[in-house]
Amino acid sequence: MRDGSPQQELRIATFRGSAARLAVPALVFIAVVGVTGYLLGNLPSPFEDWMLLGAAAGVVLVAVVIPWWVWASRQYILTTRRIIATRGLIFRRRLELAHAGGYVIGLTRGPLQRLSGTGTLVLSAGGQEIELRRVHNPRLISETLSDQIEISQILAHREAQEHAADPSLGG
Repeated sequence: MRDGSPQQELRIATFRGSAARLAVPALVFIAVVGVTGYLLGNLPSPFEDWMLLGAAAGVVLVAVVIPWWVWASRQYILTTRRIIATRGLIFRRRLELAHAGGYVIGLTRGPLQRLSGTGTLVLSAGGQEIELRRVHNPRLISETLSDQIEISQILAHREAQEHAADPSLGG
C-alpha cells in the first residue's frame, strides 16, 4: 500500500463441510428416542429399565454424538491473506496457507458428491497440504481461492516495485 502499512486482513468466509452426513445420525436419534420411550416400563421380566437406558445412551453416543463431534471439529476460514483449516474441539490443530505464496488447487468429486453439489478441495504448496472435505460449491470456493492468490501476488509485486523505487518505504 502507498502509506507503507501492510494490507489489512479481512475474513471472506467461514464454512464447514456438508452437514448432510448428519442426516443418518439424526434419524438414529429419533428412532432411539421413540423406541426407548415405547419400551420404558414395558420390558419383559429379565430386563430392567436401566439396561434399556444404558443401551440407548451407548447407541446415541456412538451413532449420534461422535459423528456430530467429527463434523463440528472441522472449520475452514478464508481471508484476504490466507486459508486456515482448523480441526478439533478440545485439542485444536491449525493449518494455513498464504495466498501470496501460491498453491495448487485440486478438486475431487465422486458421483454422490456431484449430485449433492459438494466436493473435496486439496490445496498443496511446498509439501504442505490442506484438505477442505465435503464442502458445498467447491468450484465457487476454488475460483475464490484462485482470485485471492492472484490478488495477493499482484499486491506483493506492487509492494516490491514500490520498495525498489523508494527504499525508505517500509522496512
